[in-house]
Amino acid sequence: MVLDIQNNGGVRTITFNRPKVFNSFNQAMAMALQAEIDACATDDSVRCVVLTGAGKAFCAGQDLAEATDPNGPELKSIVAKHYNPIIEKIRNLEKPVVAAVNGVAAGAGANIALACDIVFAKESASFIQAFSKIGLIPDSGGTFFLPRLIGAQKAMALMMTGDKVSAAEAEKLNMIYKVLGEETFEEEVAAFAGKLALMPTRGLGLTKKAINQSFTNDLTQQLAVEEVLQTEAGQTHDFKEGTSAFLEKRKPEFTGK
Repeated sequence: MVLDIQNNGGVRTITFNRPKVFNSFNQAMAMALQAEIDACATDDSVRCVVLTGAGKAFCAGQDLAEATDPNGPELKSIVAKHYNPIIEKIRNLEKPVVAAVNGVAAGAGANIALACDIVFAKESASFIQAFSKIGLIPDSGGTFFLPRLIGAQKAMALMMTGDKVSAAEAEKLNMIYKVLGEETFEEEVAAFAGKLALMPTRGLGLTKKAINQSFTNDLTQQLAVEEVLQTEAGQTHDFKEGTSAFLEKRKPEFTGK
């Protein structure tokens, strides 16, 4: 079983489950993750998704044994059919996706984490743009997300050198949202994801959609996007519930619709 799936109170936790190879991706795991994200998109009971890794690593990127196997998939196919769809599915899923980086996140593993909406990391975790060490370029959206998170100069240096970035440094660089302690990591991630799962899921999804479009829009275009999406949000059940609860001075009970 290359993925372990757990459901708890609207939160679906997807755990990369190849710990003997530091959860590196092979074709089976890539296709399983794509299918699982698709399932999350159509399952109304899922209101927040958490990605994490089994054992000591989050994900070490591509399994090089598969990539160098003469009978395995070609590099072009690995990028086009494995990683590109994963990144697009994460970004297009209109539900929050939280990366819980429990250990090393290297190569495609680092960039899958950075493509998520919110990234937590254990104090002992680290991020490595390992591609240059084997003569490749960063993929899995790395050249898109990392410069936007930390700036072109720092992104370029990390990508060219392949230097390891500690969790604390990643937070300082604004690469990730927050570093959490070793002992409380799982508990704090679960509490945060649980909080998101109780919020207005459609509104959160539309917020994500707006952020996605902001990457390529100018101000006038983005204001138009906000107008359209705000109108859509205003037609949701949760907007009506939220405003009623505010006026009635009670706690809202959102359904995600």
